[in-house]
Amino acid sequence: MAVYDTLGTTYARTRRPDTRIAARIHAALGDAEDVINVGAGPGSYEPPHTLLAVEPSRTMLAQRPPGSAPAVCAVAERLPLRDKAADAVMALLTVHHWTDLAAGLAELRRVARRRVVVLTWDQRVFRERFWLVRDYLPQAAAYDDTRAVPPERLAALLGGARLETVPVPHDCTDGFGAAYWRRPHAYLDPEVRAGISMLAQTGDDTLTPGLTALADHLATGHWHTRHADLLARDTIDVGYRLLVADLCPRGARRDLHARPDRGGGPRPPA
Repeated sequence: MAVYDTLGTTYARTRRPDTRIAARIHAALGDAEDVINVGAGPGSYEPPHTLLAVEPSRTMLAQRPPGSAPAVCAVAERLPLRDKAADAVMALLTVHHWTDLAAGLAELRRVARRRVVVLTWDQRVFRERFWLVRDYLPQAAAYDDTRAVPPERLAALLGGARLETVPVPHDCTDGFGAAYWRRPHAYLDPEVRAGISMLAQTGDDTLTPGLTALADHLATGHWHTRHADLLARDTIDVGYRLLVADLCPRGARRDLHARPDRGGGPRPPA
């Protein structure tokens, strides 16, 4: 069973794409004419020219809205696609769930003609700068320590990639881990926590002492006094990073409009 068959039931309500983050992702994809989304979930951030979405959880697939790109239930480590199936492949906040990271990234490189885009986070920065895990829920940070992948390792496995900082807006509409950094009451909402894998998989029994302390500090005003500097900020960098790996050597890119083969869909059944 895929992780999100049990954890992904609230995603359609709490993980709505944020337009500012979408703009960063789409800029990273560049002028790709077709895109494959791996670990696609309900389809957040898919550009209109998405050729195929790949997602192992049927619960997540069921939440894809009408009109979404075609989707297939499969894992990153074994993509049901031919070599060089699309201009670009993207994988957003998903690589930490894969069972074989190297195999999954090799598959992204195999099916991309020109570019691979990965959204992840730097756990070292996240631990240091994000007040929730630093001050209240170190257990959640400890859980992420076991699965977070240093961006430098990802870049090496991709054969080289540039790293771009992705600041989190104070009113981010995509409820991932640090989305509510200026709205602390949100972390007391079970539905919000259910859409954040580091909290949902750590479990409320383990998190209860920290959440109780947070609730008390919000009620007394202690949190607002301690974090007054955050309340004046519009964005924050807590470690989210885009990795952009170009697969074609500089100067060797061919004219996309002259491609003889615009195929690249799923392989036919054997």
